Parts: sequence; structure tokens; C-alpha cells
Amino acid sequence: MTTHLFASETSAGNPILNISVFVAFIVITMAIVTRAARAPQKQAGDFYTGGASFSGTQNGLAIAGDYLSAASFLGIVGAIALTGYDGFLYSIGFFVAWLIALLLVAEPLRNTGKFTMADVLSFRLKQKPVRVAAAFSTLFVSLFYLIAQMAGAGSLVAVLLDIHGKMGQAIVVAVVGVVMIAYVLIGGMKGTTIVQMIKAVLLCSGVVIMTIIILVMVKGDFSALLDRAVSSHGGNTAILEPGMKYGKTEIAKLDFIALGLSLALGVAGLPHVLMRFYTVPTAKEARKSVTWAIVLIGGFYLLTLILGYGAAALVGPERIKAAPGGANSAAPLLALELAGPLFMALISAVAFATVLAVVAGLAITASASVAHDVYNNVLRNGEATEAEQVRVSRITVVAIGVAAIVLGIAAMGQNVAFLVSLAFCIAASANVPTILFSLYWKKFNTTGAVASLWVGLLSALILIVLSPAVSGAKTAMLPNVDFSIFPLTNPALVSIPLGFLAGIIGTYLGKPDHKDELQAEMEVRSLTGVGVEAPVDH
Repeated sequence: MTTHLFASETSAGNPILNISVFVAFIVITMAIVTRAARAPQKQAGDFYTGGASFSGTQNGLAIAGDYLSAASFLGIVGAIALTGYDGFLYSIGFFVAWLIALLLVAEPLRNTGKFTMADVLSFRLKQKPVRVAAAFSTLFVSLFYLIAQMAGAGSLVAVLLDIHGKMGQAIVVAVVGVVMIAYVLIGGMKGTTIVQMIKAVLLCSGVVIMTIIILVMVKGDFSALLDRAVSSHGGNTAILEPGMKYGKTEIAKLDFIALGLSLALGVAGLPHVLMRFYTVPTAKEARKSVTWAIVLIGGFYLLTLILGYGAAALVGPERIKAAPGGANSAAPLLALELAGPLFMALISAVAFATVLAVVAGLAITASASVAHDVYNNVLRNGEATEAEQVRVSRITVVAIGVAAIVLGIAAMGQNVAFLVSLAFCIAASANVPTILFSLYWKKFNTTGAVASLWVGLLSALILIVLSPAVSGAKTAMLPNVDFSIFPLTNPALVSIPLGFLAGIIGTYLGKPDHKDELQAEMEVRSLTGVGVEAPVDH
């Protein structure tokens, strides 16, 4: 054991150096959030969307910062390092999904809505039942996404501080939750967006630097890197071929199809991503922001291939599995191997900032849904003041933060990329059918909307609870009990078709809403942008 700087190293670098860099990052980003919050945020639009004051380029950076989460960096690098080709499928799915969001959802959504996804879904339908269903869907998608980020943060800090006990990791998750709550309560959307922009630049820069170092080490020969990765896996060439994780059984193959479906369709229904379209002043800027996001996100995901195989080659699967965070520790351990403890501390601090920025965005989305959709439009019939909505939002942030801490502790052993795929599954099952039908099907009515939201949401949740992801497997959230009766770990293959089918059946069984004028207005607004500058609450 050697001495570096001012403390002895562990297998995870220098704990004192690591925590010092972490604290510095938190202090700096909190100062930025506090500065952004100096402007009063008594108006709901200020708290939810930053007053729609960001340019397309700025919002594109923020979307990338929002989307490139702990799953993208920690989970995917670990998945590729341990399962090779099959792990890279997460990168492909997360990226391809943006094309669907850009082509079908981004502009019409921005043209039609105001603050939340439910604004669009209820534009020409009955307000209360649609908003309540949409709010519940938003809450559960946000909660599952939050669980993944919390688990990622716990794994990350556990590696850096060499914490192997579950109690220590649980304390880390709790601290992350508290800091996240403070971010949102102090800065709102404006502060969160600024942090997301900075974090996107730092994360992408860190990934590029790591990639360059790896390529220099193998003299630009990617084949040599793959050979070293195969060698570290004991000569097993399966990491270069499809099927190492998802090809061994027929059930595993169906799981792969379900994963692909949920990843490809999920982005178009993620409430915290959709809400980002409202932080720009026009639909043109919304399109521009998605274009910027695709460039940054696409480049990032392509580089995860090099980082994943780099971790397999230079760190090795056994060391990754033995680390406190398991698969989620591959990226920080790779940084340590490439350039030593200081670089590992910096990369990990950026990853930690990633977690904070993403969970802050998720918390704002969930709080906006509760305050704007449920409290204002359902309980108060649209008569709540702006200050009251902001107050309810802040209370909701605290409540969902506590829930995320508790569930994040339960999910600490799971790969965070997998956990995020479950959030994608819920979004694709409940939100996507309802959004697409609302925007593009004239006959779609309130009964269809409520049916697709509730059937998609409940089928996904129930099947997830009854799946091997929750019980009955060594890697399950509850490994010591077994009530799994549904064989797939991702239920998208069943729940997504059920969501679409419920919307169709509900529409034909329910009564028409007889709101032809609103239907015409929505169609014109969504496709042309006329009237977008002055959204109307119906």
C-alpha cells in the first residue's frame, strides 16, 4: 500500500481526496443554484420552467445533462464491462429513443402545453379524471427514475470511500436525497437547469478524456482493446457477441425484446424530459434543443462502448464485481486505472453532480404534477394562487425525496441502467399511448385516455412487483423472499400493448367529448404553433 498526497490509498483510490473533491463540487454547484435563485420564484412558471427563458442551445445542454444520468455513465459502462455486446444495447436503446421523441412529440407537445404533460392530455378532454391519472403516472415514473439515481449515488460513494457495509451505503443514499431536496427548494427549475448545463459539459468532457487515454494506451487499435477485454474474461469471446446476458434462454430473449421496446418508446413519455420542452419560449427552440441534445447524447453513448470494454480490459470483471458498488463501480475504477486517484475523484464528482442534477429535475417534475394538475386543477378547480401552487410543490419535493431515499436504499444492489429501464417501461406503457392518441387521433376521448393511463400504469407496476426483479433471484430487490410469478424482469412486452389496447377500447366504449372546437384548436396549435405564446387553461 503506497501513500499519495495526504492519505493512504485503498483499492478505490484516496478516500480523503475523494470526499474533498465531492464536497468542493457540492459547495460550488449549491452556490450556483443559490445565485440563480436570487430572482423571486413566486410565480409557478418561474419554479416549474424557469420562466421559459432558456435558448434552444442552453436547453439542449440541460436536456443532455438531465438525460445522461447515473444509468448512462455508471450503469452502462458496468453492463458493457461485464456482459459486453448485450450491455451496449442500453446505449443503443437510450439513443434511438430520442429520434422518436424528436419526430413525434417534442414540437406538438411544446405547442399545446404549458407546464406539464397533463396539460396536453387534458387539452380537449375532461380535466379532472385525466389530470389525476396523468399525475399518478408522472409520480411513479419519476419515483422509479429517482430510485435508480439514488442507488447509483450509493454505489458511487461506496466505491470512493471504500464502504462495504449496507448501513454505510444507506447513509450515503440518505445524504444524496437531502442535498437533492435542498437543490430544488433553493433553485427551482432555473437553478437546476444551470447545474444540468454545467454538468453536461463536464461529463461529456470527462468521457472524452477517458476515451482518449484508453485509445492512446492501445495505440488507437480498438481490436487490441477488445482482445485484452476477452483475455480479462478468461478468453471468453461471448462478450463480443449477442446473447451473453439475453440469449441463454427463451425467457431471456423475450426479456431483450421487452427491454428494447421500453427503451425505444420510453423517452417520448418521460415527464421530466417532456417538461424541459416548456423551458424554451417557442416550438422552434424546442426542436433546436432536441437537436443539440441528440448530438451530445449520441456522442456520449458511442463512447460508452470504448469505456465499457476499457473497464473490462484494464480493471477486469472480478475486481468490478468485488467492489462495493458492483457493476456500477466500473467507471470510477477505470478512471483510477487510467490516471490515478485525483482523476478518479474528479470523474466521480462529476458523476455525483450528474445524480444530483437528474434527481433535482425529477423532483421538480413530480412536484409540478401534484401542485399544478392535482392541487390546482382538480382540488381547487383552477383557482389556486401561484404562491399556493409553489408551496404545494415544495412540500411534494420533500415527500418524494423521502420516498426515493427509502426505496433507493432497498435497490442498492441493482444495476442502475436496469432500474431506469423499468421507469422507461412505465412511461412507455402509460404515457406514450395517451400522448400519441391525444395528439394524432381525433376520436380519442376521456374514457380512452383514462383507460390507457391507468391500465398501462397498473399493468406495468403489478408485473414489475411480481417479476424476478423484485423477488426470487439473487440480484432481486428482495432476494430472501419469492413471490415472482411473472417470468420477465421487464414487463414492457405485455404492458405496452395493454396501454395502447386500453386506449382504443376505451375510446370506442366511451362517449364522445363533443369538444370539436377544442379538437380543432389543439390540432392547429400542435402542428403550426399558432397561439403557443399564450396557452389557455380550459
